[in-house]
Amino acid sequence: MMDWISFIEFSLIGLFSGGLLALVALGFVLVYKGTRAINFAMGEFMMLGAYLVYTGHTWMGLPLWLAVLLGLLGISLIALGVERLVLRPLAGQPVVSVLMVTIGLGALMHGAVDAIWGGRNLEMPQILPRKPLLWGDILIPGPIFWSFWVALAVIAALSLYFRFSRTGIAMRAAASDPITAYALGIDVRRTQQLTWVFAGCVGAVAGTIVASISSLSPALSATALGVLAVVILGGLDSVLGVIIAGLVVGWLESIAVGYFGGKARDLVPYLVVLAILMIRPYGLLGTRDIERL
Repeated sequence: MMDWISFIEFSLIGLFSGGLLALVALGFVLVYKGTRAINFAMGEFMMLGAYLVYTGHTWMGLPLWLAVLLGLLGISLIALGVERLVLRPLAGQPVVSVLMVTIGLGALMHGAVDAIWGGRNLEMPQILPRKPLLWGDILIPGPIFWSFWVALAVIAALSLYFRFSRTGIAMRAAASDPITAYALGIDVRRTQQLTWVFAGCVGAVAGTIVASISSLSPALSATALGVLAVVILGGLDSVLGVIIAGLVVGWLESIAVGYFGGKARDLVPYLVVLAILMIRPYGLLGTRDIERL
């Protein structure tokens, strides 16, 4: 049984970890809001973005900030190509077709990474400070603490962009009602391209942070699958929902580890999410679709 100091410590670690979960979940939400499809290749975008940063810094000898910019540029070009060459021809097709294509795309990207970089663990450069924070008897690992603030900054920047910029408003309009947006002169195809670019960049940032905290390998792509609980709980089309859900799931995972050990980390959050979804099947803040017959 944990004492109150351990409870506070595990709670804070869980909440700070939840920021990174919310950032990964944001990539799913962006694609779903823009195209009404779930991108099951999100983990591969995370993985590939991290490998591009690693290549720029380690192989090419670029400064870390320039390597990160190179990674974001590279993943943006890949996202543009995927949207233009793979997904745009599927416009008007059943959603399950798009889902299957993203699964196949993820497998292709995973195989390409394995062929180019190999399957061994690589050491990423230290992006976040590793010095732990000590608050009295409470110890918070430095990378987890700072990853929360990086995730929060990225989410806030994107939220402000969608809220106040002209392009962001157009993207929101196209996501809400593409037919009306097209009639009003909004280039819906361009907004969908930007949706994939933003989702890819979010994944690259999240993947780089995760790899710098642990290590870099093709197994990094599996991280995104563990975030599906956050996406479903928050709501597939709600940015605020996945932020709240990320904090909730992060806290639940940490508390489960503290009380029941590491094996409970992947079980307890899903049980709680299942219980909540029985009451709110569209997630905490997801939009409820109403069909009229």
